[in-house]
Amino acid sequence: MRILVTNDDGITAPGLKVAEAIAHDIAGPDGEVWVVAPGDERSGVSHCISYTKPMRLAKLEDRRYAVDGNPADCVILGVHHILAEVKPDLVLSGVNMGHNVAEDAVYSGTIGAAMEGALQGVRAVALSQYYRRGDDAPADAFASARAHGAEAVRRVLGCPWSHDIFYNVNFPAVEGQAVKGFALAPQGRRGSGTFDCVEYVSPSRRTFFWLQHRTANTSAEAGSDAVLGHEGWITVTPMRPDLTAHDLLDGARAALVG
Repeated sequence: MRILVTNDDGITAPGLKVAEAIAHDIAGPDGEVWVVAPGDERSGVSHCISYTKPMRLAKLEDRRYAVDGNPADCVILGVHHILAEVKPDLVLSGVNMGHNVAEDAVYSGTIGAAMEGALQGVRAVALSQYYRRGDDAPADAFASARAHGAEAVRRVLGCPWSHDIFYNVNFPAVEGQAVKGFALAPQGRRGSGTFDCVEYVSPSRRTFFWLQHRTANTSAEAGSDAVLGHEGWITVTPMRPDLTAHDLLDGARAALVG
């Protein structure tokens, strides 16, 4: 199996190493693992592409490249340039430092890369790791992803696949042995507005703003990816890039055409 690995945390991110280990496990001794990742962090860029600016591609070592672009750019370059002769069989995006559940998926560059894989006709899986701070936090922030990542990808590869489908996998912030299991979960919604802005005044008296989450995962619907991940489950969510509100088509058609 030929696997393309990317992320949105950048080529030096520790989660990328976890994803590479998962990829090597899945690919096996006769497979190939190729890494094409942003040269710096591109979190929160969603499905952004470098449509109006050129990109630089740097070969760091055999089968390992850095791009001064976004995660979706990396997939496009990987599929159409680096691996143009033989398309990859699978795209793995992650392992992101931080969950991508509920409406986080709309903002996530990790999700954007997996979505681009699907649009390119390649099976794709986004991998993200919850984290928490405090005395009860796992010593290894990627403990559950490291312990169960390869199994998660194998299980997802056995799930149904169809045109434009990709899968979103989130690992809970617990030690590997404390994971409750795997749960198929719909994408949740935490409520009105994900982010708030925090004003910050620099030593030079200039005003800046940071964005921060304003709602907790437990505010989402019971049984959703956000809540189940918080409870210690590895959540798996099938997704597609189709933004059509299919349930409203008939009513809207009647209103428009009479």
